[in-house]
Amino acid sequence: MNDVKIGVIGGSGLYKMEGMTGVEEGSISTPFGPPSDNYIVGNLAGQRVAFLARHKRGHAINPTELNSQANIWGFKKLGVKYIIAVNACGSLREDYAPRHIVIPDQLFDRTNARDLTFFKGGVVAHIGVAEPFSPELSELLYEGVEETGATVHKGGILVVIEGPRFSTKAESNIFRRWGCDIIGMTTIPEAFLAMEAEIAYASMAHVTDYDVWHISEEAVSVEAIIANLNANVEVAQQALRNVIAKLAGTPDWPCHHTLEAAIISQRERAAVPPETWEKLELLIGKYFK
Repeated sequence: MNDVKIGVIGGSGLYKMEGMTGVEEGSISTPFGPPSDNYIVGNLAGQRVAFLARHKRGHAINPTELNSQANIWGFKKLGVKYIIAVNACGSLREDYAPRHIVIPDQLFDRTNARDLTFFKGGVVAHIGVAEPFSPELSELLYEGVEETGATVHKGGILVVIEGPRFSTKAESNIFRRWGCDIIGMTTIPEAFLAMEAEIAYASMAHVTDYDVWHISEEAVSVEAIIANLNANVEVAQQALRNVIAKLAGTPDWPCHHTLEAAIISQRERAAVPPETWEKLELLIGKYFK
């Protein structure tokens, strides 16, 4: 598994695409522990693409248990420069209906039990996340979804809760008053870690429900989420084909150089503890002497 530039993280069924060739599966050992699953790599739309089942095949890992550090590090090890995240989300707006797709441009963090950074143990980096998603990749992703004919919304604030429980009505209504547009349990810390790894990251968020705020709609349920996600699988697959084709030529964007001005620690290899260097060399090696 090599020469991979594009990563897709989401449901385990996404990689079962017509037209994907040269498929291989392999595990990656990381200094942060095991990723969620093996990486599935194949050729699609003229590009080498790596797929990862975020919650493991069979959905065996809850949002808080996800080892996002290992997942993102594994993509980096493969050479990935662009990650397309496919997420389920609840809508906090009347006009973002179930089975619509949202390409969010902002995040609001309401998690409290997750490891949000690679940088610990002797190396400090302060990453700017004013724009938590890659604007360039998000635009291509929006175009890719629009070309399928599905209803897609450009922009929106995604509030990420800890989970695995759903929100109370009070929480859901407060998020609406705060101006949030959609709600989910993943994306954080994925987006932040991808930024630290200098990987462009964008989300294709599939609306599955109206959370619990909507008076005339049933409250969110696992049954509704699965039904609406399954209904959108073909759209998601076609959108991925479209955006993957648009990434031909390996464009270079500002998010591919985030560490240039973010590392505040002394940039000398000898100053980094060995165990920290083992974890971070893949990310910072080119910046240290």
